[in-house]
Amino acid sequence: MRTRGWNEVDVVFITGDAYIDHPSFAMALLGRLLESAGFRVAILSQPDWKNVEPFREFGRPRVMFAVSAGNMDSMINHYTANRKKRNADAYTPGGQINLRPDRATLAYCQRAREAFKGVPVVAGGVEASLRRLAHYDYWSDTVRRSIVLDSKADFVAFGMGERTILTIADALSKHASQAELRSIPGVAYRLGEKEARPTDVITLPNYDSVRTDALAFCELTRVTHRETNPHNARRLLQEHGTEAVVVNPPALPLGEAEMDFVYGLPFTRKQHPSYGENKIPAFDVIRHSVQIMRGCFGGCSFCSITAHEGRIIQSRSEASILGEIRELVKDPSFRGTVSDIGGPTANMYRMRCTRPEVEAKCRRLSCVHPTVCKLLGTDHKPLLRLMRKARQEPGVKKVLVASGVRMDLAKLDPEYVDELVKHHVGGHLKVAPEHADPEVLTLMKKPTISDFDEFSQRFQAASEKANKDQYLVPYFIASHPGSTARSMIDVAVFLKQRGYRPDQVQDFIPSPFDIAACMYHTGLDPMTLQPVYVAKSLRDRKAQRALLQFFKPENYFEVKQALLEAGRADLIGRGARCLIPEVPPPEARALKKAAGKPSANRAPLAASSVGYRPHRGTRPKN
Repeated sequence: MRTRGWNEVDVVFITGDAYIDHPSFAMALLGRLLESAGFRVAILSQPDWKNVEPFREFGRPRVMFAVSAGNMDSMINHYTANRKKRNADAYTPGGQINLRPDRATLAYCQRAREAFKGVPVVAGGVEASLRRLAHYDYWSDTVRRSIVLDSKADFVAFGMGERTILTIADALSKHASQAELRSIPGVAYRLGEKEARPTDVITLPNYDSVRTDALAFCELTRVTHRETNPHNARRLLQEHGTEAVVVNPPALPLGEAEMDFVYGLPFTRKQHPSYGENKIPAFDVIRHSVQIMRGCFGGCSFCSITAHEGRIIQSRSEASILGEIRELVKDPSFRGTVSDIGGPTANMYRMRCTRPEVEAKCRRLSCVHPTVCKLLGTDHKPLLRLMRKARQEPGVKKVLVASGVRMDLAKLDPEYVDELVKHHVGGHLKVAPEHADPEVLTLMKKPTISDFDEFSQRFQAASEKANKDQYLVPYFIASHPGSTARSMIDVAVFLKQRGYRPDQVQDFIPSPFDIAACMYHTGLDPMTLQPVYVAKSLRDRKAQRALLQFFKPENYFEVKQALLEAGRADLIGRGARCLIPEVPPPEARALKKAAGKPSANRAPLAASSVGYRPHRGTRPKN
């Protein structure tokens, strides 16, 4: 502020992440965008929330506080699927923990209001976006109120925030009326007891009903997911006792020129100098990557990308992307490899509905499930042209694809697979079949496992043709709603038959707003109201994870017990089909014996269970 000659700022942007001036981080992207519109912006990164003074560091902002928990939901950032505290934070220098609170949006909004009374507080980011209505909270195992009410923010901006934050900041700077502010797309706000309820709304089941009634919660989920297309979504209202929350239709997606402008802002692509040589793990991963698009029309039940970024793909122009690669080449730390050219998925660049008039009316939740929509443009040629031009840029030795490839789309274009394998795979390629059981895949809104088999065969054939030793890294989810021990045994058999030994597996975490979170909470598919099996006990969840990694000695005894309980003793023994031997390997016996002995170095239970807040246990309470 002193260097720029400022005696005040317009917007203080509070974030739970370390400050990295790179377009992959929301605080930088939105901060630079506000700056380009003439606003003086200060970034308050990872402030100490235990007292109010850090929130007064930049003085009273003239326009607003903009609050975000960061690129990740703070609870998912803090806790594993088994509600155990994580030992690292990828968005913090050195991976240090304890630098942001649980439910960071609530804490930051509270301190911002306390710091300067009367300054508008606007919450946004993925944590706020997915909690804009009453939602199931996995960490407290309760249905919580809308974050609009619990944060007491003046507004919650949901979805991707460029249009919304600019419109709000402009309106507040001009002292717009409440009616004007409340009409902004992409905004949710509170109505008091005595305020008239709007009539142009869909009234959702109220908080009291969704808190106690599974069918009401399913209706809430079903209706809200059908009102996410910005071209036809209607305003929603949900009563919370004497108050109400109104959610406007989403903001329109950015066009190509707007995407180019946003990603062409003057980012330094560096972490803040105050961190010195203390590296931020998340930045190391994306430092030399280029995002070419956003959004996803997959609509997977367990994934928040479609709900937050939108179903409509928003792509940058070739000129914009190649220009960013040229800037990368100028970076002294760049060694010639673009680590990723992609987005939420690797191969949805420029894919859109071929009938805009139909897209404007469509309420389908996925463009590719249960089958690829016949109106979806699936041409990979624009992406192929971009990939070819990118790898021909002076100073570029290799352009890798590290984003997950959507296999049901890739199989439609053999030329794309061949070129991907020949030029853009750095030894391995991530794909996400997620499961093998057809019923579970249907609940996930994922394609059949035959798509993975077909893609795998093409990948191997293309690798052999290119004379390259490469392999696929398939990702699978354990304990997703619908997945039983028997179906997970089928996945293990599938992996054994094809020679896969996944090093990383994902335990299902119910994320607020997701359809799968509704299934987990209610035991029902909200779209059909059919019962869904849910593995909730720690024992069942551990067994499913162990079955995905049946080959690890530490999983031997859990796998054996699961096989015996499922009546699959035929998979125990020396046969080629068998998952584990009859006699436990020495490593398994040694690990079991060691696990039964108290460790001399093990910290006392009280010390090891301290959570992110004083006197708070590992498992968060409501």
